[in-house]
Amino acid sequence: MFALSRWAGSLVDRFGPKLPLVVGPVIAGVGFALFALPSMEGSYWTAFFPAICVLGLGMSVTVAPLTTTVMNAVGEALAGTASGINNAVSRAAALLAIALFGVVLTLAFNVRLSVELRNVHAPESLVAAVMAQRDKLAGIAIPDGYPADVVAAVKRAIGVSFVAGFRWVMLVSALLALLSAVSAGMLLQGKLRWSAATKSQPRRRPEPAV
Repeated sequence: MFALSRWAGSLVDRFGPKLPLVVGPVIAGVGFALFALPSMEGSYWTAFFPAICVLGLGMSVTVAPLTTTVMNAVGEALAGTASGINNAVSRAAALLAIALFGVVLTLAFNVRLSVELRNVHAPESLVAAVMAQRDKLAGIAIPDGYPADVVAAVKRAIGVSFVAGFRWVMLVSALLALLSAVSAGMLLQGKLRWSAATKSQPRRRPEPAV
């Protein structure tokens, strides 16, 4: 985003706001979906790095044009108000996403952990100790005094469950990104209509905060 923000901001002048705000979220959605593919055995460079690059490209194509579109949608007298609303919505959305995705992760983790522990056939006391700490997610501490193979199986069950929860979060994120592309396609004007509506307003293309 640091390298591409200036280039991405110029996309609005070249193509209007609709195209980058449809294409950018679609690319970001693909990046989120790629995050849902890795398993416990995946390496960083083959499992996560490609997803990070695709997501970064999608966000680069999205954020700067979005800021430009917001700032160009009002007259110069309301530029400060538009910037404040844009930042406030961004911060509020981030906080809301963290809270909601935390719920999604926890629910998916708990459901998968119950299934995995049943398949492990671990002692009931160990299962009870693990389930009592389920709010710790992947940080669950396994009590001492159990066979090494059982402990290893329970650790794997915890890891698989956390990956399952993470995968659900990434898939929901991908879906939301695609929905934002759909909303942009339905609500924003194309280049010709947008250019006619904004030709009398000064163009402001501020660099977004990253």
